[in-house]
Amino acid sequence: MSVPLSPQSHGVDSASAALITDPSRRRSILIAVCLALMAVVASVSGLGVAQPQLALEFGIDQDRVLWIINAYTITLAALLLPLGALGDRLGRKTMLLAGTAVFTLANIAAALAPTADMILGARVAAGIGAAAIMPVTLSVITSSFPPAERSQAIGIWTGVAGGGGILGMYLSALLVDVAAWRWMFALPVVLLLASALLAVRSVPNTREAASGPFDVVGALTSMFAMVGFTLALHEGPARGWGDALPLGALIIAILAAAGFVWRELRHPAPLLNLRAFRTRGLSSGSLLLLVMFGVQAGISIVLYPFFQTVLGWSGLAATLGLMPMALLMMATSGIAPRLAARIGARATMATGVFVGAAGLALMAALVSRDGGYLTVLPGLIAMGAGMGLAMTPSTEAITSALPREQQGAASALNDVTRELGAALGVALLGALVTAGYRTALAPALSGLPTTLTAGVAEGIAGAGPLAASGDARAAALIRAAHEAFVFGWQQSMWIGAIILVLLGVIVMLRGPRARA
Repeated sequence: MSVPLSPQSHGVDSASAALITDPSRRRSILIAVCLALMAVVASVSGLGVAQPQLALEFGIDQDRVLWIINAYTITLAALLLPLGALGDRLGRKTMLLAGTAVFTLANIAAALAPTADMILGARVAAGIGAAAIMPVTLSVITSSFPPAERSQAIGIWTGVAGGGGILGMYLSALLVDVAAWRWMFALPVVLLLASALLAVRSVPNTREAASGPFDVVGALTSMFAMVGFTLALHEGPARGWGDALPLGALIIAILAAAGFVWRELRHPAPLLNLRAFRTRGLSSGSLLLLVMFGVQAGISIVLYPFFQTVLGWSGLAATLGLMPMALLMMATSGIAPRLAARIGARATMATGVFVGAAGLALMAALVSRDGGYLTVLPGLIAMGAGMGLAMTPSTEAITSALPREQQGAASALNDVTRELGAALGVALLGALVTAGYRTALAPALSGLPTTLTAGVAEGIAGAGPLAASGDARAAALIRAAHEAFVFGWQQSMWIGAIILVLLGVIVMLRGPRARA
């Protein structure tokens, strides 16, 4: 039940009246925000399955294709924090529906785009809409669900955020296979329209009283920092860190981040209260999500070439191969709140991290070219279960560390951490795999002509065309490339497992304290 807005009110609804006591309405809210979240996270990776079709349709090179794909991610990451904070002021339902309108129109434009420039612009617009939607999906839960119901709802939200990307990629790949790549954009549109129908009737338009002017300088510096870091992490591994683009982006990001910190510590109404990082929940929860999402993204970037090039699977089958990890992640995200209520958030987070580390160790120890998918399945299951257990209490630790009037910023911080972690994981684990691959393959290239080895020396994808070369030495070189890739993968997974063990120790020592 809502009350009139007054100078003393925290928004359209007061803090107590904003809590939704009707169970059926809470279910409608949860379904609405999870559908919207699914649309956003599915669009992050969904277009990646249509890279060959994009290149052929528009006659563009791979670099331009990657810009079309990454434009969405970079825009989303840049605007999460400013739009999340703005949603607290303007109204969360208002922001959700406005973002839905922008996102829907952008996806329709992308589906109909006749040129590469138009689809690039549509992807940027979709990123703007997604940045308005994503923080609100979590802040609606934290601001309107009673404490007794909040943890379970956050667990469901976390499962969708973690596993939704893989599920969305599979559905996108299915649409590409059975229809055409342009139909991929229908998936987020359908999800968002269903979300909007529920949101109009059930989502409360809570907003918070502003304690000062909107932090425009903080918003701008955060945008430059996020664009710089994301761009550097995307382009650095491919171009080399000495290239002008990733190096310049990294310098701008560091300067902007320093400016953001300076500004936030002095502004009367900061976009993000940085002093709150002194609390165990915010600092340990953010670190955990950063690392865990980095590891998940790194696993994906390694598994796809393993499935497609080493095992010879199609893109659709490769995406389906990741589904056990996604499904376990979503299942254990729902279990995590009950476990945390029994043994505590810190113990649950640490358990999840150590189970995830065991998953990486299993993959590193068991993976083989001849053993195929069954050698990686146990590790995928353990990794999915561990991530689900760890992420739900981490997300709740972040949101509970900031006051009600900053729930949009808290939700955005949670999302930014995931995006940065994913970009960092792809850059780090991808580089480790590449380095290990080239080191292991070098002896097999000795004495062979560069006309035969040029492609495979660059990466595992170059092994595919060798089969049609007609050279008698091709079969042996293909096998050597496959085994070299597995060696590089093992190295990266062992390092990832060590990182997760160290993270688990940090969480045990500095995780959120038990509530009184």
